[in-house]
Amino acid sequence: MSTPALTRRLLAEFTGTGLLVAVVVGSGIMAVRLSPGQPGLELLENALATVAGLAVIITMLAPVSGAHLNPVVSLADWLLGRRSGTGLAGREVAAYLAAQIGGAIGGAVLANLMFALPAVSASVTARTAPHLWLGELVATAGLVLVVFALARTGRGTLAPAAVAGWIGAAYWATSSTSFANPAVTVGRAFTDTFAGIAPGSVPGFVGAQAVGAGVGVALVLALFPGAAATPVEQIPEMAAAGAVPPARA
Repeated sequence: MSTPALTRRLLAEFTGTGLLVAVVVGSGIMAVRLSPGQPGLELLENALATVAGLAVIITMLAPVSGAHLNPVVSLADWLLGRRSGTGLAGREVAAYLAAQIGGAIGGAVLANLMFALPAVSASVTARTAPHLWLGELVATAGLVLVVFALARTGRGTLAPAAVAGWIGAAYWATSSTSFANPAVTVGRAFTDTFAGIAPGSVPGFVGAQAVGAGVGVALVLALFPGAAATPVEQIPEMAAAGAVPPARA
């Protein structure tokens, strides 16, 4: 199975990240409207919608782009593939990141419009504190470890459930409610709703996510030192699960 053209992969990353942010933001708005004044129930509703949406998006788009939907996954894929010559090439990483960030912003705008809110409204929800950054570090490290542990051990069919399961668990187990995604973090700055984050809080979150990605990569190398991701074109069923990124063209 040949690697899809870069333009198709970028469209998949743009669309998938946009849909993910639309689910996160839209379900947050709906949760507040259905359960006003009940933050625990609001978070539960938001988390359940995110878990379901993420699993479906990965299943749907993985055969096209690998369904990274996240700059730290794309960067980790590039870094881990340097020795074996697999994973994204440098120019592809830059293109993936641009598509993911653009999609995330578009998804926030779409969610705002679906609920009759201004298309763009900067969030005023400050999320700036060391304990929140620690939560993002843990959430992101765990995500990278889940994705590449599956990829390196031939268990790609578990990716939709495993990745969505980790994010759902981290919603509740981390102080930051598990953004774990720089593109999603940027997108959520464009909505002053339940899922929003103030623009001034974005750099701290993204920095913590970058550190977490480094920790995740280190754990992958320590736990699976002799393993390498199987090329997607050799295992179509793993591509459909989204755990293994496309081999470099």
